[in-house]
Amino acid sequence: MPRYRLSPEERAAEQERKENLRNIMKGLEVKNFDDLKDVFKMMVGEMLENGLDGELDDALGYTKYDYRHKEGENSRNGYSKKTLKTSFGETEIKVPRDREGEFEPQLIKKNQTTLTGDIEEKIISMYAKGMTTSDIEAHIKDIYGLECSDTTISRITDKILPVVREWQSRPLEEIYAVVFMDAIHFHVRSEGQIVKKAVYIAIGINMDGIKEVLGMWVGENESAKFWLSVMNSLKNRGLEDILIACVDGLTGFTNAIEAVYPKTEIQQCIIHQIRNTTKFVSYKDIKALMADLKKVYAAVDETTALTELDNFEEKWSNKYPKIAISWRVNWANLSTYFKYPEAVRTLIYTTNTIEGFNRQLRKVTKNKSVFPTDDSLLKMLYLAMIDITKKWTGKRKDWGQIHSQLEIYFAERLPE
Repeated sequence: MPRYRLSPEERAAEQERKENLRNIMKGLEVKNFDDLKDVFKMMVGEMLENGLDGELDDALGYTKYDYRHKEGENSRNGYSKKTLKTSFGETEIKVPRDREGEFEPQLIKKNQTTLTGDIEEKIISMYAKGMTTSDIEAHIKDIYGLECSDTTISRITDKILPVVREWQSRPLEEIYAVVFMDAIHFHVRSEGQIVKKAVYIAIGINMDGIKEVLGMWVGENESAKFWLSVMNSLKNRGLEDILIACVDGLTGFTNAIEAVYPKTEIQQCIIHQIRNTTKFVSYKDIKALMADLKKVYAAVDETTALTELDNFEEKWSNKYPKIAISWRVNWANLSTYFKYPEAVRTLIYTTNTIEGFNRQLRKVTKNKSVFPTDDSLLKMLYLAMIDITKKWTGKRKDWGQIHSQLEIYFAERLPE
């Protein structure tokens, strides 16, 4: 890269700028780094005071001493002092007051005592929305005029990691009516290579009908062995019983659940099964085949469903033999929902509850093609999860009906 040389005019301007800075520092008696921090605190304080004065001017409708443009009865009423924590230490500023006590400053709120904390909260909030570190850096510079490097942003967002660990190990309720489990995949840099990692997610609905994310775990590609460690983690956190678990068709998943929760009824996702068994059906056949397959999974009871599966196999087995075979092999876990009334069936026959959550996570992470570490992935997912679950208020409208039915089906496993 060719070396850039300053023009004589640029060199003279640079020299003048340095000389002015030296004179300022000399006048302020800056002799060491502590003195320099004091100068920065003074500059920050003056900038804030000027900004607060400007806000009061706008609120009152006239500038200081410009009484000709004063329209209302309210007026200035001196200043109050506030000690503010900044990146350079504590600094005392004067906050202007009005006589009627109506002034609500926005630059520094009434109860705000920290300047850096406010910026850090905004950085964490932007990170939770999926903004890249470079986007956050540009935004902070545009709005606040502050330089904020990738390293600084990572350091700030890393502050939530202890909170994530605490959340991940928090105690759980003893019984959950339904737990949905699925994995979502991301690319993470590891030992100089980009590898595909699975984030294992469990969402539970407790006996009061309240939905919550039980945990998110970063591991290697989805495997039954890792799901077993997830089950043990849930057990160690106080979850003693899961009435119904809703899962995809991963080989060994059922065994992993039964090893820790042997009484749990397992419902394999019908939608996953349909996708997996029809992905190679030709376009000209798909409509008719799906209509016949619907007669199986939408049947009124299991006996009717098996009759329709026989009919499906007779009609389509010559052309697509693996479809009926797959349904029969997985039938024990695919057919669980047939024993329940409509309200419970609708709740458990698919993993849509968790897939909807995963879609929202993907929206947040779409700008991030590769995460530098597992921790960077986990902290973004945690912040996104907090944002998403703010909307999870209340319970399902039909929960009273569902709860009554579960009390009958699982009477021996529920406390009186």
